Amino acid sequence: MELLAENGGWHGDEMPSAGSGTFTVATGTAAAPEAGRRIVTVLVRTEDGIPVEASAFADEVMRILNDPRGWGAVDAVSFARTDVDAEAEIVITLASPATTDELCGELPTNGYTSCGRGRPVNINGDRWVEGAAAFMNAGGTIEEYRAYVINHEVGHSLSHPHEECPAPGQLAPIMLQQTLTVGECVPNGWPAP
Repeated sequence: MELLAENGGWHGDEMPSAGSGTFTVATGTAAAPEAGRRIVTVLVRTEDGIPVEASAFADEVMRILNDPRGWGAVDAVSFARTDVDAEAEIVITLASPATTDELCGELPTNGYTSCGRGRPVNINGDRWVEGAAAFMNAGGTIEEYRAYVINHEVGHSLSHPHEECPAPGQLAPIMLQQTLTVGECVPNGWPAP
């Protein structure tokens, strides 16, 4: 289980281009660590048939969301986890590229990107396993990219729009589309690095 936790739940097998279209919810709950902030409750699930273990993925998602460099420092929020759909303000789904495209609907993910809007946050399994070429080629790591993709897409759910690279050599804003380009910025996975 320790290896799965280190890999964000990924087993090390190849991500299929299409999964089953059914999902496993990570069971269990976790209280928000900062009870004095606005609590945002999330449900985490993975598509059946992809090589990612739901509970390890959920643990990584919650670690990222409640990191001191996360949205809590920017929006004064704290994230709790539920396994009851009706209690979730945000549903974070890790899915195959084809299923991500379906879940994202009219948003043009093209089998490559992820999406977040309102309640649904859909993470492309290929990006979770491999990262994105633009981010990695600019010197980012897979751990940083995983933080980026969760924080960026949840940022949309928290009503944050896309941003541009402010100046060459600066850390990329979390809402820059770093999956596609970091421009002249430095890759960054955090809202408040």
